[in-house]
Amino acid sequence: MTPLTIAIQAGGKSSRMGTDKAFVPFRGRPLIATVIDAVAGLGDELILITNKPADYAHLGLPMFGDLYPETGPLGGIYTALHHAAHPHVLTVACDMPWLNRPLLEYMAGLRQTADVVVPRWDKFPEPLHAVYSKDCLEPIREKLDAEMYKITAFYGRVRVRFVDRDEIERFDPDGRSFVNINTPEELGERENSVPD
Repeated sequence: MTPLTIAIQAGGKSSRMGTDKAFVPFRGRPLIATVIDAVAGLGDELILITNKPADYAHLGLPMFGDLYPETGPLGGIYTALHHAAHPHVLTVACDMPWLNRPLLEYMAGLRQTADVVVPRWDKFPEPLHAVYSKDCLEPIREKLDAEMYKITAFYGRVRVRFVDRDEIERFDPDGRSFVNINTPEELGERENSVPD
């Protein structure tokens, strides 16, 4: 199996949270620490995509700023693929506190079967919880240059392997992996309501 890069996306504006989501305390630790723990050792390289390197320097990870600023998550995925040392990148968002390690391992194990390996829960893909090959670089760049920023816009140009609900439920019966936290209210509700 080819080596794998893990990329944590921390480029969002966190406007609804009012402060950087990555450092919001979640069960006593910064949210990003929980995400790092979930993916630690899963790949052969771990990188961080952020436009605020000074804020994240203490984590000691290689950091890269968006090559296409102000283009949202698609630009972040492109940046991760461009800088990754390895042919495939598993990308996750910094605000997903319930990443499921066995599910991530399962998806990583499918990486040579397609250019994109993406979970699909309730008919919707989860593109910030997916594996991309470097063959996606040119199709993504075309969309960025055309100012088409929907993450799935380039899927028609590449081989996509959807990981559907029946597969996901073997590892994550309630789809908790894909829950992200956007507001202080969500943080409070989810911190207290969802058990470990």
